[in-house]
Amino acid sequence: MHALLQDVARRASAYLQGLQSRPVAPDPAAVAALDALDGALPEGATDAREVVALLDRHASPATMGMAGPRFFGFVIGGALPAALAANWLASAWDQNTGYYNITPATARLEQTALRWLLEILDLPRGCGGAFVTGANVANFVALAAARHGVLARVGWKVEADGLFGAPPIHVVVGEEAHPTLIKSLGLLGLGRTRVTRIPVDAQGRMRVDALPPAFPGPTIICVQVGNVNTGACDDVAAVRARAGADVWLHVDGAFGLWARAAPSRRMLAQGVEQADSWATDAHKWLNVPYDSGLAFVRDAHALSAAMAITAEYLPTESAWRNPSDFTPELSRRARGVDVWAALYSLGRGGVAEMIERNCRQARRFGAGLAAAGFDVLNDIALNQVLVAFGDAARTQRVIAALQADGTCWCGGTVWQGRTAMRISVSSWATTDADVEHSLEAMIRVARSTP
Repeated sequence: MHALLQDVARRASAYLQGLQSRPVAPDPAAVAALDALDGALPEGATDAREVVALLDRHASPATMGMAGPRFFGFVIGGALPAALAANWLASAWDQNTGYYNITPATARLEQTALRWLLEILDLPRGCGGAFVTGANVANFVALAAARHGVLARVGWKVEADGLFGAPPIHVVVGEEAHPTLIKSLGLLGLGRTRVTRIPVDAQGRMRVDALPPAFPGPTIICVQVGNVNTGACDDVAAVRARAGADVWLHVDGAFGLWARAAPSRRMLAQGVEQADSWATDAHKWLNVPYDSGLAFVRDAHALSAAMAITAEYLPTESAWRNPSDFTPELSRRARGVDVWAALYSLGRGGVAEMIERNCRQARRFGAGLAAAGFDVLNDIALNQVLVAFGDAARTQRVIAALQADGTCWCGGTVWQGRTAMRISVSSWATTDADVEHSLEAMIRVARSTP
């Protein structure tokens, strides 16, 4: 085992170092070579070092350079050194972090990480929290607590009696609500299409003046902090003021919630603390390894009521927090260890600096592309940049050519009818030199693409 893990560490280190010089997207020949891993299941055992060598030889070259400094597709951070190392150590511990009495070390680290998160995001300190896979499940968990909360107010026990015969729940979302939020509503039995959709402004923010004047019966309003295309944030305080205290207000803040940790960006997420629940990703802007979603719920009892289970053989009695009381999973990895390590290594100031730097780098992309004569379509409030290079067909050709160039990687999107390239800056590893190198490639490729 010792020799094997040393070999893995050497290979992983070489892979990460190589991201600086290799094309961000994998070479088509490397992707084709994955056939070597798709043979028949061996009849007998294979030495573990040979297994790792095979993976490294064929899979490593076929990966997208998401962990590197010039991947700007989607909103994906890399893995901070301390978080990656802690992830490896936690995997070696192999703790099924469901109950404190069984896994006190990882359960305690998760509880501490939750406290630190509430402090750094400046959310109500008594919130319940869940460490889950990503924002999709974080939204699911928070909205399950919302479903419990709004139905409990009218005397319905949804976990016991289900939704058959239950009072209807009115769900309100913005036209720019992320598809994973809609998926979560469907999983909860609240429906993907029976929601009320509110128009948005030119940046994708919910128009508060378009909200219904009254909300009859149990109601959940879902707002967005960090539009996935523009980075724009709904005015949460204004939504709360118009909706009133009886409506459950949920925030999908997959990456935008981290603006709360950055002094110059905090104003974009002001009023967020007035909500009842929040969802975000730690593998986005906190830069911990996949997977690591976070859900916070003001009423911790509502969260545990929606998630907790009991059985005679489960050691549920504890003076400390049982992680599985707040998540869909009973069997689960120790996600909180990665978060604890990232927060401890950066400190409050380091988190703020990372977010501020990425936002500044996004503004540099926008300024450079605009100066080169291309159409920047959004106000660059956070870390998202939308740019068009002419009509839809030409913009798509530029995106494809840039991806083939390999200097950096950006994806395409359609924003309010306009095809655009989206640049998402969210990695701790991205330097100003990476930005300038990538900007030069974008301009060079766009000017040479007919």
